[in-house]
Amino acid sequence: MKTQEQFLISAKPDLQAARMEWLAALAGERRLSTLTAEAYERDTRQFLQFLTGHCGGPPGIADIAELKPADLRAFLSARRGAGAGARTLGRGLAGIRSLLRFLERRGMANAAGAAALRAPRQPKSLPRPLTALDAKRVVAAGEQLAEEPWIAARNAAVLTLLYGCGLRISEALGLAGGEIAHGDETMLRVTGKGGKTRLVPLLPVAVQAAMEYRRLCPYHLETEKPLFRGARGGPLNPAIIQREMVRLRSALNLPDTATPHALRHSFATHLLGRGGDLRTIQELLGHASLSTTQVYTGVDTARLLEIYESAHPRA
Repeated sequence: MKTQEQFLISAKPDLQAARMEWLAALAGERRLSTLTAEAYERDTRQFLQFLTGHCGGPPGIADIAELKPADLRAFLSARRGAGAGARTLGRGLAGIRSLLRFLERRGMANAAGAAALRAPRQPKSLPRPLTALDAKRVVAAGEQLAEEPWIAARNAAVLTLLYGCGLRISEALGLAGGEIAHGDETMLRVTGKGGKTRLVPLLPVAVQAAMEYRRLCPYHLETEKPLFRGARGGPLNPAIIQREMVRLRSALNLPDTATPHALRHSFATHLLGRGGDLRTIQELLGHASLSTTQVYTGVDTARLLEIYESAHPRA
């Protein structure tokens, strides 16, 4: 990351020194990525430049300590006027909050005003689906990178449930040991957000993957305890699957958008592309509102008109 001396910092020496300590803590103690640390440096530098005009001179720690939510809103408004979008503004506010919390822990400022300020509403972004071929490669047992066969089988089973049944990762890891226990199941009862349950069809390939994991798993899978276990036998942490997906992305040359959640999105998108109707997909995903499904699957106006024209009796 570039050093502070390479920039003209509009702040009094006490605030400059405290900010340098904060930046060092970001890189050392918190181990933020280089890009994030650089973004925080840039955002807070712009904030101090704004305060120089807003307060009538370079700010010091005493000026930072007296900041009000109105001052922060004025900064965000100025940045928006300069063309910054909601994501940039949200990241900028996060950087300022981090700096103020750092000062607060040292008794130099009060971060309550920044904490109370709501970040700009972020635009909804659609997760990008994998191609059908890439999704099949990700869930294939032979593509798993874990050295222990039972862990490779476990990862394949979890990923197959995400893509084959459209489960959230929390739903897959929330399955109990009594689920998919006999090999002849055709439906799966899933507990989703808000404790709501739904039934989803179980593809034979998902049953086979789960049964192979059960066969190889070295731990006794009690009926009421988690089906998927970590290396030491405890409940499987979602971060383990997320890290495995990162390894698969590298090995299979997939984009960064290939995440566990992208498999659920791929499930919905591929069903829609093969003629599945939105209402059915809504039920399978466990969405309370059809509008959520429309956003989730990236349905555009042309697709909706196509469905309308092919299905409505008077079309």
